[in-house]
Amino acid sequence: MIYSVILACEIGFWLAIVAGLAARYLLRRPALGAGLLVLAPVLDLVLLVATALHLRSGAEPGPAHALAAIYLGFSVAYGHAMIRWADVRFAHRFAGGPAPVRKYGIDQMRASWLDVGRTGLAAVIAVAVMAGLVWFAGITFEPFRSTVGLLGLILAIEVIVAVCDTVSPRKPPAAATGTRAARGEQAAHRP
Repeated sequence: MIYSVILACEIGFWLAIVAGLAARYLLRRPALGAGLLVLAPVLDLVLLVATALHLRSGAEPGPAHALAAIYLGFSVAYGHAMIRWADVRFAHRFAGGPAPVRKYGIDQMRASWLDVGRTGLAAVIAVAVMAGLVWFAGITFEPFRSTVGLLGLILAIEVIVAVCDTVSPRKPPAAATGTRAARGEQAAHRP
């Protein structure tokens, strides 16, 4: 049951975003668009309540409940950024907005470290949700221990990516292409 609720909330999340952006840009009704976008966090509340009630009714805690907690954590931590990401692309495609800008160098490094912060926040929220479920349903935390380790692994990978982006950030294509062209030109002029 919980897997179905998670799937329905994920589909609903993206439908709310698409409907909100369509209302904002295609129908030119920003208030309606904002109202539809507000539905995205409401779906998180639906998932939280469904998961808590499922556990309280005597369901055995398991991976589905842990996944619900992870989903909630990442939805809260990354939700605004995902909506902003979709908004930029939707505005560009349907409303003549500026093209999305890919990040390079310092901007890429900053974005990577912001993602570390978001992932850390998502992990904290997920653990807090699991602790809240344990308290609400009167169960032990034991079934969720491995999920805490998984969240730590996800955060560690995010940190490794950010360190790599700090040490060796992506170069803009124009600079990289110009450098390659210059190298190719020099090689062509060698005797």
